[in-house]
Amino acid sequence: MKELRLEELTPRQKLGMVMTAHIYEGPNREENTAYALDMIRNHALGAIWIGPGLTGFEETMAAVKEAADYPILIVSDAESGMPPYTVGRHNAIGCTGDPHLAYVFGKVTAVTARKKGYNVICNPVLDMVDKNAVCGATVRGLGSDKYKVTELALAEARGLHDGGVLTVGKHYPGSGIETIDSHMAESSSSATVEELLDFNLFPYLALIREGFLDGIMTKHSRFHNIDPDYPASLSKKVIGVIRDQGFDGFAITDALVMMGIAAKFGARTCRGLAIANGNDLALTWGPNQEGYESICETYDQGLIPDDRLDEAVSRVLAAQHKTLLLPADLDLTETDLEEFDSINKNSVFAKTDPDLPTALDRNGRHYFAVLTENNVEINDAGKVNVDTLLKGWYRPDRIMEKLQELFHNSTAVAMNQFPSPGQNMHLLERSVEYDDVVFVTFTESQAYVGRECLTSRIVSVIEALQITNRVSTLVHFGNPFVLEELPHIPRFLIGGLSSNSVEYTLDILAGKYPAKGVLTYDVTLP
Repeated sequence: MKELRLEELTPRQKLGMVMTAHIYEGPNREENTAYALDMIRNHALGAIWIGPGLTGFEETMAAVKEAADYPILIVSDAESGMPPYTVGRHNAIGCTGDPHLAYVFGKVTAVTARKKGYNVICNPVLDMVDKNAVCGATVRGLGSDKYKVTELALAEARGLHDGGVLTVGKHYPGSGIETIDSHMAESSSSATVEELLDFNLFPYLALIREGFLDGIMTKHSRFHNIDPDYPASLSKKVIGVIRDQGFDGFAITDALVMMGIAAKFGARTCRGLAIANGNDLALTWGPNQEGYESICETYDQGLIPDDRLDEAVSRVLAAQHKTLLLPADLDLTETDLEEFDSINKNSVFAKTDPDLPTALDRNGRHYFAVLTENNVEINDAGKVNVDTLLKGWYRPDRIMEKLQELFHNSTAVAMNQFPSPGQNMHLLERSVEYDDVVFVTFTESQAYVGRECLTSRIVSVIEALQITNRVSTLVHFGNPFVLEELPHIPRFLIGGLSSNSVEYTLDILAGKYPAKGVLTYDVTLP
């Protein structure tokens, strides 16, 4: 494998070197993939993004490897880890509070990613979240304590390097408290440069000092006290803040199809502007030919100066060189995998009233109300039609089966997120026949959904039951801030967004394991 040299590249090759192509499902996939492969063969592509869940992943990765005779950057997210080794989103590491497990997460993720063909992973998530936020920020970041986040992020980044991949800290400049999802519209922050350096960028600066920050992913939020005209991903001023602190790695944009940037600047124009204003890689996210041509158009219009283009290409080539220096062909030990899986167990948090045990009485008669997606069909017996499930990490049918196994004298029924009057009536009437009611709830932290909450119908039925203190326990998976609007409940258990975390949380409810997790945010549980 040879390394490309800046002076040997034509302007058109350089313009491809600052692009991250995207291989995705959907119409024209074959044509889109073929275009990216041609760019690679022509030494005109700096990076390519391939999701590990892509249909035909192995064949696509093999085609990229065959086409590339230079160390092209092959990139993906891995906030939950790299399949098949996953945890309940990135915050599960924070909830363990354990730097060793953060290191294990990084190492296992990196070794698995490298074996799949990747050399760049967009971890760790360094968003500093100190209140409820959107786009899953509370389950993606490591917490709100800048010292603890930094300790865990350093350990994770060290594991990623030891496992053989470059790191990308995201989402620069690190604020995670916006109330608008930038996938849907432009979000904004009032943070000043001084505030960024003291809080949001605290872990970034530590990773720079220790040599563990290879890249950053810029976000589409506007920091109007630093640059009132452009969002961070298009802002020389905002990107310049970390450059002034000595960062000389590469900057890659977040996807340039989000409405937080495309609605005001246009999906075509913003790609070239991102490079002109300080990014080194534009994550074009869409048809690769359109992405490349739009960058070329911006250059032809004189908006990307040659010296800025050369600077960006030089950083991309430097990152490609670094991938050759990292270890490869490593194997994971049984201990590595056992410790990795323990993150799902050790991140489960519990809060109870004084002198109340974490575990429920397994011989008691409990009435479990298990929340489901609203599209799920539920029959009169409270069971779900599995054909209507989304079949993701949260499976109410399996939760109900496990609860019946663990608590033989109890009953588990499903309830929609927006329960019908009949579901509520049935729950209220049946509850008096049991020792208590236990709710199992979840929030699916995703883009394009806005602010997260439990529905008013679920909150209302819990409030009604608590007038006579019927609800003893609430088991929740996901964003803990949504629990603040509930009435007092004596026992809370909070787990992560993975099937393994769900299993362990229910085992902890049954007393099989202690709850060792911590809350990484200042959440007021009622």
